Amino acid sequence: MPNPLRLGTRGSPLALWQADHVAGLIRAAHAIDVEIVPIRTTGDRVQDRALAEIGGKALWTKELDRALLEGEIDLAVHSTKDVETIRPAEIVIAAMPPRADVRDKLVGADSLAALPRNARVGTASPRRAAQVRRARPDVQILLFRGNVDTRLRKLAEGEADATLLAAAGLDRLGRSDVGVAMPVDAMLPAPSQGAIGIETLTANDRVRALLEAIDHAPTSACVRAERAFLEALGGNCHSPVAALAFAEGDTILLRAEILSIDGSEHEVGEIHFKPADTDAPGRLADTLLERASPALRSLFDG
Repeated sequence: MPNPLRLGTRGSPLALWQADHVAGLIRAAHAIDVEIVPIRTTGDRVQDRALAEIGGKALWTKELDRALLEGEIDLAVHSTKDVETIRPAEIVIAAMPPRADVRDKLVGADSLAALPRNARVGTASPRRAAQVRRARPDVQILLFRGNVDTRLRKLAEGEADATLLAAAGLDRLGRSDVGVAMPVDAMLPAPSQGAIGIETLTANDRVRALLEAIDHAPTSACVRAERAFLEALGGNCHSPVAALAFAEGDTILLRAEILSIDGSEHEVGEIHFKPADTDAPGRLADTLLERASPALRSLFDG
């Protein structure tokens, strides 16, 4: 393995913060040098269309995957919610540091109820759009893509009346004072929201051993449960889905929700299980799909 350890990341301010954070954890645990290698992704280059229209979450990962597979980097750092549930067999999520705030923040109003009639809300997330429409059917949803600063600039320039951003991203960028946090009971977050995933080659035993020291077991267990739910559901970037797992003693509580695009239909459920019960997230997915209408179920056909 080369020295220094080469850590690949997207080049956005948030991605670079996450990479620097992970590099600091590795240096503290092992006293080794880490070089951060920014890699520009298709998702960063194409900002005028929804991800689902141009390739989905792979737009955030494929260039970093290539760099890993071709030996240009030794590990890659991602916002875990941007990582596809089905990954190449040669690549593994080897560690996750402690999770940050999982909530969404509403920017531009004190609450969804406080938005003016027919307000314009900017988001690129089908999940956020559906949840907003469920609470406020009168709201107009506008496509908002770009990094945190880009979306805040669009809001300040009047392109929308409000937007929604992940609290974790705002906190990591020193913007904790921006927006109003939405309770998870009102707006269940995206699967893996607030979590950082560190990937390496499945066969790279040395890097995997190094990463074990910075893995936060409760975070890993909960996020892997959310990802297993999403995989079992068969959802895609068009499919509004929310999931959040909590560690409760020696068990996990997984809450999840599936929604129609316009938010008019939704199914919510939860399941308690032991971490070793890896089939439990799939059972919850089956339960929600069985209760769903044919129209809602059709969004999750894969």
